[in-house]
Amino acid sequence: MPDVSETAFEDESPKDLALRLSIAKAQNITKKYPSGLIIGSDQTLDCEGVILGKPRNEEKAIMQLTKMSGKTLTFYTGLCVINAETMSSEQDVIKYEVVFRKLTEAEIERYVSHEKPIDCAGSFKSEALGIALLERMTGDDPTALVGLPLISLSKMLRRMGLAIP
Repeated sequence: MPDVSETAFEDESPKDLALRLSIAKAQNITKKYPSGLIIGSDQTLDCEGVILGKPRNEEKAIMQLTKMSGKTLTFYTGLCVINAETMSSEQDVIKYEVVFRKLTEAEIERYVSHEKPIDCAGSFKSEALGIALLERMTGDDPTALVGLPLISLSKMLRRMGLAIP
């Protein structure tokens, strides 16, 4: 099963990219699992019109956090649930905003050195020490920020006939 390329198309918005990737990832899994409910999710980060991906190294993480310091950022988490037998699906994009406080160079370097957030869009983990970098968070589904919007997912699964809880 080939991986799904996370490269954005030319002029693709962060919201559209998150949705497209969540659908592609779920469809990719249905090739291996032709029955059941398949969940695909992906997240993008919009920083002043620029999509920030996973930094992959500490130097880029420091650069990202420096760029994000003092700014409001928008995360888009795409979510897709496919019934692999019928190929019916539900899709949505959940928006979540975070406001970074003004960070010092020392704070950024300390954070990156301790948490090593190199595989996270935006170079921080809100579920860990990254929460200390923020002033506030705004959105309907706080689990979207971690990468899997559980409130939205629960709604989709109920609509697809799964009893939750």
